Amino acid sequence: MKGAYIFFANGFEETEALAPIDVLRRGGVDLRIVSIYDDRTVTGSHGIPMVADMSFGEFLERAELEGTAAGDLMLFPGGMPGSTNLAACDKLMELMLRHYEEGGTVAAICAAPSVVLGKLPGLEGKTMTCYDGFEPALLEKGVKYTKDGVAEDGNIITGRGAGHAISFGLAILAHLKGKETADKVAKSIML
Repeated sequence: MKGAYIFFANGFEETEALAPIDVLRRGGVDLRIVSIYDDRTVTGSHGIPMVADMSFGEFLERAELEGTAAGDLMLFPGGMPGSTNLAACDKLMELMLRHYEEGGTVAAICAAPSVVLGKLPGLEGKTMTCYDGFEPALLEKGVKYTKDGVAEDGNIITGRGAGHAISFGLAILAHLKGKETADKVAKSIML
């Protein structure tokens, strides 16, 4: 699917969503926020309501599903039960699989690398990170688990948790727009 999208489900971790959105938009990525529901309002794991750019129905009507490349992104914040709610959305998981198989970039942080990206085939030998306690599901799939704050392996980018959300966003930005752009954004936010 062409473009860059972040998907919100009730129970998403607010910091893991907002930090990458901020970093990517500062870097010139036209990242669009998608609620997986008919309603655009989604509530985070700490009770903070957020309004997405589009509902899931609007996303399905507007998304260009053909011509996926490495510069196209599907991003999944962590949080519980947000990650399990994302993983339970069959149509979203079907689109993620197609996106990944066609060479699109997938990124997930916290529980989402295990709960959401763990549904992808062919993860054996891939280096990934996730929130502590969620690594057994990845290890069962033959993933090389690391406790690094951010791990990038081809078109898979993963983050460990909220404390790494800005670094995670910067890694995605470097992947999409180059290291120079990511360095410029990092400098602008005093990193």
